[in-house]
Amino acid sequence: MSAGQQKLLAAGLIVCVLTLPFALFIAPADAVQGEAQRLMYLHVPAAWSAFLCFGAVLVASLRHLFIRSERAWAVARAAAEAGVLLTALTLLTGSIWGALTWGTWWAWDARVITTVAMGLVYVVYLTLSGLVRTSRGRQSASVIGVVGFLTVPLVHFSVLWWRTLHQPPTILAPSLSPPIDPLMGVALAAAVLGFTLLTAWAVGYRAVTLREAATRGVPLPEPKLPSTTTGGELLRR
Repeated sequence: MSAGQQKLLAAGLIVCVLTLPFALFIAPADAVQGEAQRLMYLHVPAAWSAFLCFGAVLVASLRHLFIRSERAWAVARAAAEAGVLLTALTLLTGSIWGALTWGTWWAWDARVITTVAMGLVYVVYLTLSGLVRTSRGRQSASVIGVVGFLTVPLVHFSVLWWRTLHQPPTILAPSLSPPIDPLMGVALAAAVLGFTLLTAWAVGYRAVTLREAATRGVPLPEPKLPSTTTGGELLRR
């Protein structure tokens, strides 16, 4: 682990540790949801970090498509892996939150369905990128990495485009004055910062690991046949 990665990891851990007492005790509980609302300080940062990861997949996949960068390929894969895990954490914390406030662990809600769809798109991306060994196959996987980002705004704006149980966006909302208590806002901002730092460290560390593994392995060459080869000659071979 490089010195920069160590500093990033340390900064993320320090911010998260300092955020805990603020989020659990100093920031007030929600007037309607009570203490269950404190899951917000885990749920929202996880969702935000997943969005960032899928944004990184978009940028890295575009870079790989245009300049065939192996480093970009590794970053895209690492970001997709982290994004899928964070999406799972988002769904898990959301399910617990829903059980405490709505009285149900699962609801066929637009936000929930689109979040599941987003996660599945990147599971497909990871499956394909893990199976392919040729540059053409990696190009196809990168296309999925680019197109798949369309699910991110779909998830975010689902609460505005359809009627759902979820409340409208609080922080990334069209309004310039988010309806949130200042102490809650500070705790949430700190939690988001801590998650962002840790996610950046995890993606960077994993990308380095993937690049090192690629240098130790021997990629399979693409099958190429001479243009003059006929079907009969292929059968005789």
